[in-house]
Amino acid sequence: MPNRLASEQSPYLRQHADNPVDWYPWGGEAFEAARASGKPIFLSIGYATCHWCHVMERESFENAGVAKVLNDLFVSIKVDREERPDVDRVYMTFVQATTGSGGWPMSVWLTPDLQPFFGGTYFPPSSQWGRPGFVDVLSEIGRAWREDRLKVVKSAAEIVDRLALLARGQDDRRTPGEDALAKTLSQFQQSFDTRRGGFGDAPKFPRPSELLFLLREYARTGNDGARAMVVQTLRAMALGGIRDHIGGGFHRYSVDGNWRVPHFEKMLYDQAQIALACLEASQAGDDPFFAQIAEDTLQYVRRDMTDANGGFYSAEDADSFPAELQDPKTSGPQDHTIGHKVEGAFYVWTAEEIRTALGDDSAIFAGRYGILENGNAPFDPQHEFVSKNLLYTAQSIADLAKGASKSPIDIAESLLRARQILFDVRQRKPRPQLDDKVLTAWNGLMIAAFARASRVLGGGALGQDDVENPTAAHLQSASAAASFIRDAMWNAKTRTLFRRYRAGSAAIDGYAEDYACLIFGVLELFQASGDPAWLAWGRDLQARQDELFWDSGSGGWFSTTGSDPSVLVRMKEDYDGAEPAPTSVSAMNLLTLAHLTGERTYTDRALEAIASFGGRLEDMGRAVPFMASALSMAIAQSEQIIILGPRDGRATEELWIAAHKKYRPFAVVTRIDPKDQAALSEHMPWIGGMKMIDGKPTVYVCRGFACDAPSTDPAVLASSNFSDGGLA
Repeated sequence: MPNRLASEQSPYLRQHADNPVDWYPWGGEAFEAARASGKPIFLSIGYATCHWCHVMERESFENAGVAKVLNDLFVSIKVDREERPDVDRVYMTFVQATTGSGGWPMSVWLTPDLQPFFGGTYFPPSSQWGRPGFVDVLSEIGRAWREDRLKVVKSAAEIVDRLALLARGQDDRRTPGEDALAKTLSQFQQSFDTRRGGFGDAPKFPRPSELLFLLREYARTGNDGARAMVVQTLRAMALGGIRDHIGGGFHRYSVDGNWRVPHFEKMLYDQAQIALACLEASQAGDDPFFAQIAEDTLQYVRRDMTDANGGFYSAEDADSFPAELQDPKTSGPQDHTIGHKVEGAFYVWTAEEIRTALGDDSAIFAGRYGILENGNAPFDPQHEFVSKNLLYTAQSIADLAKGASKSPIDIAESLLRARQILFDVRQRKPRPQLDDKVLTAWNGLMIAAFARASRVLGGGALGQDDVENPTAAHLQSASAAASFIRDAMWNAKTRTLFRRYRAGSAAIDGYAEDYACLIFGVLELFQASGDPAWLAWGRDLQARQDELFWDSGSGGWFSTTGSDPSVLVRMKEDYDGAEPAPTSVSAMNLLTLAHLTGERTYTDRALEAIASFGGRLEDMGRAVPFMASALSMAIAQSEQIIILGPRDGRATEELWIAAHKKYRPFAVVTRIDPKDQAALSEHMPWIGGMKMIDGKPTVYVCRGFACDAPSTDPAVLASSNFSDGGLA
């Protein structure tokens, strides 16, 4: 049996290369095999760090008996949903429409013409938990294909027609206004968990786009209740088990309603968006706690998720080998046949491990993070955390100090020592697998987070001493990642952006989300750096995105170009989920470009995009909070703040820091070195006449490109006169 997956770059496909299942990658060879054999297709879609994908592989795809059934009855295809979101989106729509739910691993059966006729998610090897057994499902589908093929094919063709109608039915153009924003805010208030933070009950998924919307409504209207929901949610997440209290960063979601028990995988897009939400929360409430959480998250990404070339890796797995399976001679895992990977093994601790590692500091650490002798997991349906402790903040430093008769400083120093010791101990455990592919869309979000951090956390000019100005490292990370994508994943001659890079190979033409999220990051980077090259590239990328994906009939952007015949339906994403929809991100990008350049065409297209989601915004704005943020920006009075002065000058830096003390979500803020002014005037003609006062760095605050009197005094940026685009 040929091993067709071993040569693939996708870490997910490579994980399955040695299965006894005769897997094909998505493509012509598989489609031809199905047509030639007359067999239906079994399509399995997942991703490298998916816990239940691993479970189904272990139970079914590594089982020779199950593999024989698959090989006899079907042509089996593996798809990495992170590389091929276009394929995933079509069949996920089918599964959700026919079963009422969806997720990964996704299991779909297709005709040789790729039309779906049956689907689901995870199937256990035998019937349990109310789910039919996988072999039983395979056998029944095989029987139906043999005995009722014409009926199955007819049904599949009708399903594809309905999918196409679903895609076309997304056109609900309206012109939403402030009432839509008020209604959306009310929807969040109604679903808010006032006791535990977040929205709804378990499982609780971080969705930072909803937090960003609430913060913008706070800034636009002064409704402090909107900010309060954000603060309570982010604080609960930061103190709960969903955050990695040793290494930094956030896990994918909480399986319980108290944020205590996480699903342990770490996704790049979560780190980026949660960091952005924390940065904005720190500004909106002048709260250093959230600034520190953002800093901690960014340090994790820089340390553990950054490629030597500057790009950011995609994810870390939830599962790893328990420490007891580690080979003491090599510090690596022992023979894998004696055990299998367990969810959270890298992150959980026994009480004895804590005592042994920390000695005198162990009691304080145990009190802080809720360590119990017999384990502290309040929810453990798979019995993976027996006698284990999942770290969460159980006591405040003040309470610990009072109980131990020590000063808060002594407690804080003890916890810092403990964190470093446990970090070093944990580094010797078998690590979860790293998904080391670089995805353009997710990198765009991460570039935005690092660039914004360089602004919000103070300073950040390239070339300054990192010891004197530690946030310069954030701007360096953003610039390095953007430079890597521009050099390795963008073909300037053909104006082609690639989605994935791994092991020296860039491949897969980018989707609308890749353009949108990268433009978002590049525009943030331009504002942070003032480098004209980033604004020029952002505009070029936007023009190319419009050429490839713009829907001239209904507005908004299709997810794909429509040129791949194997993708049966050209869909348009209209939900801001774990990742915001391309149309939502692009509407915000266009408004930013409009405020930077003064070009009305950007505003007009942004308003068209917002109108294309008008029905969603007016009826169920909670489904599209990032687009609601764009609407909020379109309605609010915007500011343009230009700081003109030598990029590395101290006086320039003082103005820059002052400009970011306030929360200004509707402002574009950039510093421009006089030597770059002529080049930037090609894109921003309205800055051409600006001059420094008496040769000193000078700030211009403008609204609708009408500027107030320039000033060299940082104090003017703190006055209410300069805060109409946000809160005074």
